[in-house]
Amino acid sequence: MLDAQANAATGARRTDAPTRVRLPRRPVHGVLLLDKPIGWTSNDALQKVKNLLRAEKAGHTGTLDPLATGLLPLCFGAATKFSQVSLEADKAYRATVRLGQRTEGGDREGAVIEERPVQVDRALIEAACARLTGKLMQMPPMHSALKHQGKALYEYARAGITVERAPREVTLHSIDIVEWQAVTPEHLVIDVSCSKGTYIRTLAEDLGELLGCGAHLAALQRTGSGPAQLADAISLEALLACTEAQREARLLPPDVLLRHWPALHLQADDAGRFLSGMRRRVDHPDANDVRVYGPHGQTFLGSAHITAGELIADRLLSPLEVQAQLPVAATPTLTP
Repeated sequence: MLDAQANAATGARRTDAPTRVRLPRRPVHGVLLLDKPIGWTSNDALQKVKNLLRAEKAGHTGTLDPLATGLLPLCFGAATKFSQVSLEADKAYRATVRLGQRTEGGDREGAVIEERPVQVDRALIEAACARLTGKLMQMPPMHSALKHQGKALYEYARAGITVERAPREVTLHSIDIVEWQAVTPEHLVIDVSCSKGTYIRTLAEDLGELLGCGAHLAALQRTGSGPAQLADAISLEALLACTEAQREARLLPPDVLLRHWPALHLQADDAGRFLSGMRRRVDHPDANDVRVYGPHGQTFLGSAHITAGELIADRLLSPLEVQAQLPVAATPTLTP
């Protein structure tokens, strides 16, 4: 009894208490396309995969709400230098819209605040989608991760506080009807292609207002981000079942999120100078964004822009990161 009291007083740990083995971290470079499950935050998913890979450095490329599922590109090591490219890229979503009901927060998790009859036909829905296509000003919802004075808007919303927001310009490239039937007019599924920063729950609410019945977002799946596609992603469940070697084999090379940029290949001498940050004269049209490779065509060196015939580095890989690149043959390919 006295020994137990002494241990408690000194903060001593019992020798029979289970200890958690902390696996050593290691440099991992590449991009993993994850199919995020519902109920997980983007950061929770990132930390889980980071631990599975024992990676030293990691980051995701755009937040998906816990309600949403689908494509979440995760960047590791050298690939984190180019995560901003994916953040800025156009996105694609499949959204399920519940017509006839408005909710607090604009999604299915909020309480229903209004119900209206749904009296629409396909032509009316198509016309509403057409009106919402193109450039428009969109008001960020209170239930969003947008920051105000260092706090996410959803934190204010949960406390019952409404913060003044400024509308933002977004672009809806296309809105296509995937599923709708007159026998179940409340259920509408659409595919959306849009610019970064577009709020699909706001789109659902705007669509409901144009149709005169109100609406909320019932489900959301991200299907594309720049050149990356959901078809090439792996579920968290499948990743958990993989061996460490199989998980590594799922990593795409660091340049995968830049595949829609033009490529420029340098000879050995110019490649070395480029990696040191020196400007090089190139026979290539001016371009805001290019991905640069070494003499063998597969060694990614970094990103750059070309002005007046000069190649100017933007983000460079270190020599160790260049050497650590995974063989292209060992990585899965993206769907064209």
